[in-house]
Amino acid sequence: MTADHHDRKEAAALASIGASVAITAAKLGAGLVSGSLALLSEAGHAAVDTAATVLTWLAVRAGGKPADDTHHYGHGKLESLAALVETGLLFALAAYVVVEAIHRLLTHQQHVEAKPIAFAVLIFSIIVDVVRWRSLSRIAEETHSDALAADALHFSSDFVASTLVLIGLIFTAFGYPQADTLAAFGVALFIAVAGYRLGRRTIDTLLDAAPEGLAEKMRAAVEATPGVVRIDFLRLRPSGAQVLGELGVAVARTAPVERVARITDRVKAALREIEPNADLTLTTTPVALDEESALERIHLVALRQRVSVHHVTVQDVSGRLSVSLDLELDGRLTLANAHERASRLEAGVREELGEDVEVETHIEPLETRELSGRDATAQETQAIAAALSAAAAGSIACDVHHVRVRISAAGLIVNYHCRINPDATVEAAHDAVDTLDRRLRAQRPDVVRIVGHAEPLKSLTTV
Repeated sequence: MTADHHDRKEAAALASIGASVAITAAKLGAGLVSGSLALLSEAGHAAVDTAATVLTWLAVRAGGKPADDTHHYGHGKLESLAALVETGLLFALAAYVVVEAIHRLLTHQQHVEAKPIAFAVLIFSIIVDVVRWRSLSRIAEETHSDALAADALHFSSDFVASTLVLIGLIFTAFGYPQADTLAAFGVALFIAVAGYRLGRRTIDTLLDAAPEGLAEKMRAAVEATPGVVRIDFLRLRPSGAQVLGELGVAVARTAPVERVARITDRVKAALREIEPNADLTLTTTPVALDEESALERIHLVALRQRVSVHHVTVQDVSGRLSVSLDLELDGRLTLANAHERASRLEAGVREELGEDVEVETHIEPLETRELSGRDATAQETQAIAAALSAAAAGSIACDVHHVRVRISAAGLIVNYHCRINPDATVEAAHDAVDTLDRRLRAQRPDVVRIVGHAEPLKSLTTV
C-alpha cells in the first residue's frame, strides 16, 4: 500500500469522526426535545457509529504499519478486527431499540411531538450521510480498506434509517402516534441488516476466505499463460488492502532456467492485471510431459548431474533401449574419478528410462582451463588454408575462408569457415566438415584441434 493511500484513508477516517459527532449531538438533542423513540434510537445508532469511526481511525493508523518480526504479513487485519467490534455494537443497539419499542407499544407510552427541530436535524443528517457514504465508498474501493468500507456501510444504513424516522415523524404530525414506534422497528431492522452485512464480510476476512470470484479469474489467467502446464494449488486470503497467497504451477522439466524465469514473470504480470494489490508466493514444479523423447530425458539427466554429453545415440534393439554417448569430463581427473562419474550418469539414465536399459559411456577429456596462445604467422596460416582448400576437393564443402591458426602449448588450433549447399542435411554437412578435418590432420600432425563452421552456399556473410 502506498503512503498516499494510507494518508487518504486516515484523513477519511478523521472526517468521519467529525461527521458522526455532529450527527449524534444533533439527533440526541432533537430526540430529547421531541420525545421520538425512533430519533433517540437513531441518536444511539449515531453514537455507536462515532465509537466505530474512532476504532476505524485507530485501526487504519495501526494497519498501515509495515511487517515486523512478529507480524510477518503486516497489520492489515487490525482493520477487520475493528470492523468485528463495530458489528457487535450494531447488534447490541438493534436489540435495545427493539426492546424499547415493544415496551412503548405495551405500555402505550408514546408521547411524541413532531417539532420543526426534529425535521431539520433529520434532513441535515440525511444530507451528511449521503455525502459521507459516497465519499467513503469511493476511497474504500480505491484503497481496499475493510474499515472504511464498514464506515461507508454505516452511513448508508444511517441514510435509510433517518429516512424512516422522518417518515414516522410525518405520520405522527398527522395524528398517528404509533408511527414513531413502528419507525423505530424499521430502524432496528436496518441496524441489524447493516450489522449482518458487516459481520459476514469481517468474519470472512478473519477466517481467510478468498475474495469472491478472484480465485477463478486468477486461475483462468494463469492457465492461459504460455508455458504453464497446470496449476497445482492456489490459496488466497485478504489482509487489509492486500490479497496474500500462494500459487504453485507446473512447468516442463526440460525447460531451461531462463524460460522458467520468463514463465514466472508472465504469470506475475497476469496476476497484477487482475489484482494490483495481490502479493503471491509463486512456486514452479518441473514435471514430465508425455511428448518427451528419450534423447531429451537423457540430456535432462546430464543437466541435473552438471555434466556435458554429446553424440547421444538411442537404439531400440528388439524392444530394449540401448544408449551410447560421449561424456566430457575434466582431462585432469584420474581415471578412477572419471569412471565413478560415468557410472553415476549411467545409473541416472537407467533410473529415468528403466533398469533394463543398456547404457555405455565414452569418456572424453574436456579442457576446463583457458589456454594461452598467439596467432600463427601469416605464412603458416596461408599454408593451412591451402591444405584445407585442397582437402575440400571432391567434397560438398567448398569456399574455405576466414581461416585462423593459433599456437598453443599443446599444438596448433585451427578455426575456419566453409560453404555447403543449403539443401544438405545437418548430418551430411557434419560428415563433410569431418572429412576436411581428418584430411588436414593427416597432413599436419601438429594440429591438435580443428573447428569447422559450415555456412549455406548462398550466404555472403561470414560469422
